[in-house]
Amino acid sequence: MFAARRALISNTIKDVFTRRLKHSLPDLPYDYRALEPIISAEIMELHHSKHHATYVNNLNAAEEKLQEAVAKGDVNTQIALSPAIKFNGGGHLNHSIFWCNLSPNSGNPDAALANQISKDFGSIEEMKKRLSETTVAIQGSGWGWLGYDPKTKSLRIATCANQDPLHATTGLVPLFGIDVWEHAYYLQYKNVRPSYVQAIFDIVNWQDVNARFKNATGC
Repeated sequence: MFAARRALISNTIKDVFTRRLKHSLPDLPYDYRALEPIISAEIMELHHSKHHATYVNNLNAAEEKLQEAVAKGDVNTQIALSPAIKFNGGGHLNHSIFWCNLSPNSGNPDAALANQISKDFGSIEEMKKRLSETTVAIQGSGWGWLGYDPKTKSLRIATCANQDPLHATTGLVPLFGIDVWEHAYYLQYKNVRPSYVQAIFDIVNWQDVNARFKNATGC
C-alpha cells in the first residue's frame, strides 16, 4: 500500500515536471501585418505559426524520447537524438530572438552600443555593410549574426548553418540575427536575398538589441 502510494506520488511529480519542461510557441510582440511592407503578413504567419511551431513540437518530441532513453540507460538512443535536439532546439532559440529583434518602430542603437559598433567596425553603416555581405554569402540556409564576444569584449559578425544556435556553437552572445532560410523571404523577395537582407535593417528593433548588449556586457 505504501509502495503503491509512493509510486503514484513519484509519477505525479514526474508528470508535472515533464509538463513544465515543455517548450511553447511564443506570441509575437506585434501583429502579422505590422512589419509590412518589409515582410508580408503571409510570410510572417507561415514563418511563425507553421515553421517555428514545427521546431517547438519536434523539440518537445525529441526531449521526451531523450528522457525515456536516459531513464532506460539507453546511451545509443541518447546520442542518436542529439542532431534533432540541436536542429529543433536551435530553430526555437533562433526564432525566439528573431521575432523580438524586429519591430515596426525601428529606433537606433543607444550610446553604449553605438560606441561599441564604432570601436569595432568604424561606423554603424560599415557594420551593416559587413553583416549584410556576410549574411548574403551564406551557402544554403542559415543565419547571419551580430554577436558579442565576452572573451575579447568586442562585437563580431558570424554565420551559422541551418539552425545552429550562435551561443552554443561559437560562444558569442546573440544580439541581432538575420534568418536567410528561404521560408523567411522567398514568397516576397523570390531569389533576391540581398534585397531582403538590405530591407530588414529598416525594421530592426534596436531597443531589443540595446537590451541584449547591455545584458551581455553586464552594464
